[in-house]
Amino acid sequence: MVDVVSSEAGIPRPDHPLEQSGGAKWFLPAFGVLVLAGLIYVGYALSQDLAIAKTVPWILLGIALLIALGFEFVNGFHDTANAVATVIYTRSLPAEFAVMWSGVFNFLGVLTSSGAVAFGILSLLPVELILQVGSSSGFAMVFALLVAAILWNLGTWFLGLPASSSHTMVGSIIGVGLANQFMAPAGSATSGVEWGQATNVGLSLLVSPLVGFFAAAILLYAMKLLVRNPALYEAPKGNTPPPWWIRALLIFTCTGVSFAHGSNDGQKGMGLIMLILIGVVPTAYALNRTPDINYLEAYKSASVSVEQALGKYAKPGVTVADPKAKVQEAVRSKSWNDQTTVALQTYIHNTTAGLQPYATVEKVPTDLVSNARNDIYLIGEALKLIDKKKLLPMQDADLKAVTDYHKAVDNATKFIPLWVKIAVALALGLGTMVGWKRIVVTVGEKIGKSHLTYGQGAAAELVAMITIGMADRLGLPVSTTHVLSSGVAGTMAANGSGLQWATVRNLLLAWVLTLPCSIALAFVLFVILRQVF
Repeated sequence: MVDVVSSEAGIPRPDHPLEQSGGAKWFLPAFGVLVLAGLIYVGYALSQDLAIAKTVPWILLGIALLIALGFEFVNGFHDTANAVATVIYTRSLPAEFAVMWSGVFNFLGVLTSSGAVAFGILSLLPVELILQVGSSSGFAMVFALLVAAILWNLGTWFLGLPASSSHTMVGSIIGVGLANQFMAPAGSATSGVEWGQATNVGLSLLVSPLVGFFAAAILLYAMKLLVRNPALYEAPKGNTPPPWWIRALLIFTCTGVSFAHGSNDGQKGMGLIMLILIGVVPTAYALNRTPDINYLEAYKSASVSVEQALGKYAKPGVTVADPKAKVQEAVRSKSWNDQTTVALQTYIHNTTAGLQPYATVEKVPTDLVSNARNDIYLIGEALKLIDKKKLLPMQDADLKAVTDYHKAVDNATKFIPLWVKIAVALALGLGTMVGWKRIVVTVGEKIGKSHLTYGQGAAAELVAMITIGMADRLGLPVSTTHVLSSGVAGTMAANGSGLQWATVRNLLLAWVLTLPCSIALAFVLFVILRQVF
């Protein structure tokens, strides 16, 4: 492709899609105003939240938040850029306007996200590290996994490789979990990595690119059979935009991928920021201070129900000296015995009794908030051994009490303030503005041997939009990068265009190496940082 050569040689080509600005001179000023307004809102909302905190370690909080937002900033280099590659190279939108358009719908996707992916990712972490997130080991955990993810993402971006931020984050979390087990004193038990959840996440990351490749190829075949318009399968001619209906389809799919990406990938940063906030300023963020005044009462009711359900399975005469310690032991070892049943029943009773005098979270004394959250979280993890692992056989009615409790726990502990979503959306947008070209060039020019056609762009984007959207509904993290780039490769193969095997090899290499390299980086960083904090 002549355009590629000219572009790489640094020679301006007015007919190259990346040189088409579309006259959007107002773009940078408008984006600057948006960022400024967002920063003002984030600062105001954060100050309001922290007004109830007893003490705020401002330096530590500031550094941790900057690193977490730095991860999303680098994520914007990679994943958000994929969404605009097809509309730019099919000349459906000018490059600058495409980036702006994608940024808006990334922003909306982040704002409307459920949080399921965020907390699904965090559930990979060892339980004891989450419970100790405000301690030295907790800080080492957060900084190790964030710095490891940023280093790998920056390295692959510099080489122009569309590596997966999701893959990187999962690897970093596993690395921290393994390092935590490695450093545990001899004879002590740790919960380690939650391998069941890791397997589910790993499968979603492994299968989604294959889905992208084959589904995009099949869709392109189907389009050729059903839509017999030659213009759809021809490369763009000069600077001429595609016919209006093709252009509308490509813009629609770009919009859908951008929205789905914001909804899925933005949640990784949200989850990490919440982990930081809970650890650094627990009095403000350990429990959900929602306007809904009824949710704490719903939690108390669910606790009483599950306590009564456990009472049916507690054997007479069994006593436990330290209920909390016994529950912690069960969660770490993923085992159950008669003492565990009694311990959990007693622990739930004591936790609920501590919250009983207070009608809302606002009424709970700040000194109790952090401990209350840890107690609620630990009980929830213990109950997973019943309804997920089936370690204590229960009747259906009693199992319903357990699942109702989980819902109440989620309302109390799994929440994301609006300002966190806005901060993550801005970081993603800024990252895209700074680093979008490297990845766009790889997707648009270096996967196939011929120019991307309108049909190929639409098929790849449509498959990516549906795949990412479904994963978001299921609470599974997937890689926009892997799904879309494999979709483009699938359409090239189906079209007989041929693949640039050097690029495909590098993409596969990044895919294979991301997990072990991010695990190793996070492992080493956690070991080092445990000596620092």
